Amino acid sequence: MTKTEKLLCELIAMPSINPAFLPLNSPFAGEQGVADFLAAAARRAGLEVEFQPVLPKRSNLLVRLTPSGKIQHRVLLTPHLDTVGGADVPGTLFTPCVKGGRLFGRGACDTKGSVAAMFTALCQLAAGPDRPAHTEIVFAGLIDEECGQIGSRKLAESGFRAGLAIVGEPTRLKVVTAHKGVLWLRLETQGKAAHGARPELGKNAIHAMARIVDLLETRYAARLRRRRHPLLGHPTINVGSITGGKQPNIVPDKCAILIDRRTLPGETNKHVIAELKSYLRQNKMSARFSPTQLGLCGPIETSLRQPLVQQLFESIGQTRTVGVDYFSDAGVLSEAGIPSVLFGPGDIAQAHTPDEWISLSQLEQSKDLLVKFFSRLS
Repeated sequence: MTKTEKLLCELIAMPSINPAFLPLNSPFAGEQGVADFLAAAARRAGLEVEFQPVLPKRSNLLVRLTPSGKIQHRVLLTPHLDTVGGADVPGTLFTPCVKGGRLFGRGACDTKGSVAAMFTALCQLAAGPDRPAHTEIVFAGLIDEECGQIGSRKLAESGFRAGLAIVGEPTRLKVVTAHKGVLWLRLETQGKAAHGARPELGKNAIHAMARIVDLLETRYAARLRRRRHPLLGHPTINVGSITGGKQPNIVPDKCAILIDRRTLPGETNKHVIAELKSYLRQNKMSARFSPTQLGLCGPIETSLRQPLVQQLFESIGQTRTVGVDYFSDAGVLSEAGIPSVLFGPGDIAQAHTPDEWISLSQLEQSKDLLVKFFSRLS
């Protein structure tokens, strides 16, 4: 068993489920146990360790490998430490299992595989002859990616700067330079309550919302499909939740939906909201809009002209840019002025699944490619 595989097994065995998915005070909630474990390992490797408090008992972990000479570049390795939950908690999710060249367990793919590969690469560089002379490498294990991205927002707000952020996500060892953003909105229609026996005396908020849902999922969605991005395709909209009414014999006076609008580079939240409101007005409909996110989760499109991005491509032998539909902490870091890409072992298709797994060969290859990249830097 390699050091990377051993570390990943240890990480899987330590539950770090985002508290948003669990009851209050659940023993499986939170990233602090993983952060403490990695901090101890980093200190043993002679690396500088810092905790960045974010929420009670939830801190970002910053581990620094300082160069021997003057710092000319700073590269950020930033996977997230939290995972989603699962229907069988507590079950076999936290018991790592190797079978057929695959390692199974919660977080194996999303993204404790990236944590293990990045952290092991950092420790190998610290102990070996390939330590960069003028590049500072910072491993930032972030909290809360699976919910509100509070960890990356805290890091960005602290004024942290880097020439490149490599965000750990399951990309099958491809460097991803573009991903969609996401805007979550709550739309509410207002009606007038009345007795169910005399519905003509009221105004049915659910009926009004049903017309809006149909419009968004059909004509507006078709309108979005006509917009194209060379790497990301078209923007999308999804109505994911609807609530309204109290009982059958009352005309509902309120109805609300939650929508997911995936955005392309160049689209802003302000523009999207204005577009949606205008489209409803054109069709003689109206609703009250309110965002449900903690902050911006924007799209990214990082240029290959960035020198460090170019060197990363060259070191792993990639020639074509890649985009993905999902969003990540890279959107927050990119908005803060840090050029960001995604890279890591595993396939997003395995993320959040009951039998989540990662290829052991990709896991080790990911670590080796990162060491190769850093060994080529000055």
